[in-house]
Amino acid sequence: MANAKEIRRKIGSVQSTKKITKAMEMVAASKLRKAQDRMRLSKPYARKIRQVIAHVAASHPEYQHPYLQVRDVKTVGFIVVTTDRGLCGGLNVNLFKAVMTKMAEFDKANVKIKLCVLGRKGLAFFKRVGGQVIASADHLGDAPVIADLIGSVKVMLDEYDNGQLDALFIARNEFVTTMTQRPLVESLLPVQPTQDDSAQQGHWDYLYEPDDARPLLTTFLTRYIESQVYQAVVENIACQQAASMVAMKNASDNATKIISELTLKYNKARQAAITQEVCEIVAGADAIQS
Repeated sequence: MANAKEIRRKIGSVQSTKKITKAMEMVAASKLRKAQDRMRLSKPYARKIRQVIAHVAASHPEYQHPYLQVRDVKTVGFIVVTTDRGLCGGLNVNLFKAVMTKMAEFDKANVKIKLCVLGRKGLAFFKRVGGQVIASADHLGDAPVIADLIGSVKVMLDEYDNGQLDALFIARNEFVTTMTQRPLVESLLPVQPTQDDSAQQGHWDYLYEPDDARPLLTTFLTRYIESQVYQAVVENIACQQAASMVAMKNASDNATKIISELTLKYNKARQAAITQEVCEIVAGADAIQS
């Protein structure tokens, strides 16, 4: 029965693991709804402030803000949004692949790269593979606030203002569905007009106090970049919870399958042991009778 006992211990171990993964799946599912709500609530602000930027910039074509000007790219910055915790499937790995592919393109063109990393997993990754990390933030929690991100974003904006960066990108995960999260690497600076911006443009007239649109446009553009980073962080958290829920469900399903297989092996081993004992008893009785 030694073999059967060993299998029984394995069954108990897998059952304990299944209880943990099931609990983690339920926790992720409960957090997912709140994360989705935060993600949805943050989008209208970023959309509206971009429309205002387009209106103000269009009403003063004589002034081209530095954040709207396209430069010759010699140094680029990346804001990489990752998770603080693991156990979320290939969420971070897929994002790292997309970032490294984009960085390889710039590296091939002899363009320098500076990094701002949000999340412990990203910090650990770039510490391992190398990279010039000039700003970082972690332990943002499940409900981050924009005040925790402003410092890191300001470092990148200051670099851009001082001419140390010629373009700024953000690498994040996009929440498509609960089952699908897609890594994206998008341009933040310079701010490029979109079709929606063009459709919203018209003849706008503003009164300023004092008579200068530049400080207002600077404030709007700064708030817009901050809102984009915040939106990326809250959306990444929603992606994390969804990926974690799916990963833990798969782990629980695999544990159920393993338990079923081990139970079958245990029954076979126990039956073999019983058969062997019966054979030994019969053989002993035959020996006594003879």
